[in-house]
Amino acid sequence: MSDFMLPDAPEGFSHHFTRADGLRFHYVTGGRQDGIPLVLLAGFPESWFAWRHVMSHLADKYRIIAIDLPGQGDTDKPLSGYDTQTVATRLHAFVASLELGSYFLAAHDVGAWVAFPYAMMYSDEIRALTLMDAGIPGVSLPDKLPTDSDKSWKTWHFSFHAVADLPEALLAGRERIYLEWFFREKTVNYRCYGEAEIAEYERLLKAPGGLRAGLAFYRALSLSAAQNAELARQRRLTMPVLGLSADQGSVPDMAATLRAFGDEIYSQQITDCGHFQPEEQPEAVARALELFFGQYAN
Repeated sequence: MSDFMLPDAPEGFSHHFTRADGLRFHYVTGGRQDGIPLVLLAGFPESWFAWRHVMSHLADKYRIIAIDLPGQGDTDKPLSGYDTQTVATRLHAFVASLELGSYFLAAHDVGAWVAFPYAMMYSDEIRALTLMDAGIPGVSLPDKLPTDSDKSWKTWHFSFHAVADLPEALLAGRERIYLEWFFREKTVNYRCYGEAEIAEYERLLKAPGGLRAGLAFYRALSLSAAQNAELARQRRLTMPVLGLSADQGSVPDMAATLRAFGDEIYSQQITDCGHFQPEEQPEAVARALELFFGQYAN
C-alpha cells in the first residue's frame, strides 16, 4: 500500500469524503440501507479502520457510518479546536449533513471523549449510546494519574502527549515503534495487529499533521474536562447508555463512572480483552452492540 492509498473498505462498504463546517470529513459507510443508522467513532491511535470487523458483523442489521474525527484518520486536521466540545460541534455539522434522523452512537477511547459532550448537546437525536473503555476527561479520567509502575504504564502517555513539541521531536521517524508498543502492551493478545494493520496506522501518523493532531486531543484535556463539568451541571445523558468495559482494559467498569451523569446506565464487560476492544474482540463487541441497541430499535 502506498502512502496515498486508502485501505479497502469491508465488503458492502465504501469510502466517502464530505465537507462540513469548513472541514473535509472521511467516512466509510454501508450495511443495511433501510436499517437504523449506527455511527461509530474510534480513538487514538486509530481511525474508522478499527471498526472494520465489527462493521462486517453488523452489516445486515444497521446502516453503518464509521467516521474519522477532525484530526483523525483521513479527515482534515485543523490547527486548533481539539477540546472535545469543539470537536463534537464540528462532528455534528457533518452528521447533520447526512440527514440520518435518529441514530445509535458507539464510541471508543478518544471517540468516547467526543461522544460524551456530543450526547449531552445533541441528546434528542441519539436513540442509545455505547461508550467503550475510555478515561473521559472530567468523567472517568482521574484528576491525578497514577505514578506507581504497575498502573502508570496504562496512562503515562497522557502527560507525555501534553508536553509541547517534545513528543513530535522524539516520535518523528519512530512512529512504528510507538504504535507497536501501544498495540502490544494494551492488548491481551496482539495477534490482531499484523503488518497491514500497523502499516495503516503508521500511514496515518506519518501523514501531514497526523501526529500533531493526535496529540492535540491530549493537550486540550484540561479544557475538555472543564467543559464536561459545566455540561454536567446543566444537562444529563437522557438516552440509554451502555458502558462497555473489558476485563483487562483501561477502565474496569465504564458504567460505574457514568452513573452520575445519566439515569439509564447499563454495564457489560468483554472477557479476554484489553483496551482495543473493536479489533481484539470484534465479534463480542458486535454482539454486545446488537443486543443493547436492539432493545431500542422500535
